Amino acid sequence: MKINNLLLNLSSKGNSDIIDITDQVSEMLQESGLKSGLMTAFAPSATSAITTIEYESGCVSDFKRLFDEIVPVDQEYLHNLKWGDGNGHSHVRAALQKASFSVPFEDSRLLLGTWQHIIFVDFDNRSRNRTLVVQLMGE
Repeated sequence: MKINNLLLNLSSKGNSDIIDITDQVSEMLQESGLKSGLMTAFAPSATSAITTIEYESGCVSDFKRLFDEIVPVDQEYLHNLKWGDGNGHSHVRAALQKASFSVPFEDSRLLLGTWQHIIFVDFDNRSRNRTLVVQLMGE
């Protein structure tokens, strides 16, 4: 079994910015030469997440609105009192999601459903440069 650890650099706007990374990950898989295995994308950050969604404007807007409703920005967060950085909501939102997402691949193609896209969500309260880890394991 071969394991490739690759890095994917992103620039985000923060504030629940959603970035579709499906094409970049698919390209990494194509370039790896691997035919069958498992891809895992990991966000080494406490204020971001990786998941899957149908990447169309209505669904993306609904997803962002959901977080505004269940974890409002204007709540008092004890994290903000400790650090003063105003991103307590970002940490809570990220904790409700996952820091990684895995999907199998076959014939060098991700086995995603018809409408599934892999997305990175940056919940932080400012723009950021992020580096994701993409691990490809297989043969």
